[in-house]
Amino acid sequence: MADLALPLIINLAPTGMVPTKAMTPHVPLSRQEVVDDVGRCAELGASIIHLHARDEQGRPTTRPEYMAPLVEGVRSVDPELVVCVTCSGRFATSVDERGAVLDLTGSAKPDMASLTLGSNNFVQQASVNAPDTIRGLAARMVERGIKPELEVFEPGMLTFGQYLAEKGLLEQPWYVNVLLGNLGTSPATPGALGAFLALLPPATVFAVAGIGRYQIAANMLGIATGGHVRVGLEDNIWWDRERRTLATNARLVERVRRMADIAERPIATPAEARAMLGLAQPVEAVQVR
Repeated sequence: MADLALPLIINLAPTGMVPTKAMTPHVPLSRQEVVDDVGRCAELGASIIHLHARDEQGRPTTRPEYMAPLVEGVRSVDPELVVCVTCSGRFATSVDERGAVLDLTGSAKPDMASLTLGSNNFVQQASVNAPDTIRGLAARMVERGIKPELEVFEPGMLTFGQYLAEKGLLEQPWYVNVLLGNLGTSPATPGALGAFLALLPPATVFAVAGIGRYQIAANMLGIATGGHVRVGLEDNIWWDRERRTLATNARLVERVRRMADIAERPIATPAEARAMLGLAQPVEAVQVR
């Protein structure tokens, strides 16, 4: 049975690969913008920070020299925050490109890294995650002591996770982001979420995210089922379903907090999130350059 008194982990995805300043002035792209936004959201209760790097022109990049300052910047806000870096394949294909950020060390070493457990279509683009690529990234995460942030868009992706676990490439407790509402994958409905939950190992820590206008519904499902939430401008740049008002990351996190208050779910501190995820104590904070 779900523990509805469990502290709620808020996973903030502030930037992503798609939003641009032309789409919304609120998306944080530069290091300082990300650090400032994370600071506001951490005060409101965000405990995991899911990072995407951009270059000087605002384009997505997998190069570690762009990710390292972001990781260090987040640690300067609060060294206990859980830092997760993306290994997305939407704009990179090889394991070496996608996994370059896994080689970061010292204060720039991430606690977690994203690992999508299959391929899927977005509205205008495919995200290709071949089995060999998934295995390769998972092996590098194990080797470097970085916990996978498992991203699943269809229930069948979880069966690939079971396969990785059998091969020694995933350890409990799993952390799983269930992403709902994407046009090419699972809808944001209780029935769809139930199909995912039926396949999760018992010790799994799961969060629910919604794409676009489905973000509110997905976050409510996560809270109501005793899970956790992912929220942020990566998934949805709009405040309302009618798409009349642009959102900010802080405002989205604050809304999740209000939902949690209504459901009588306490908000997890970064230390509580680390304990639930089985993560080591954080490295020392570094000074913002």
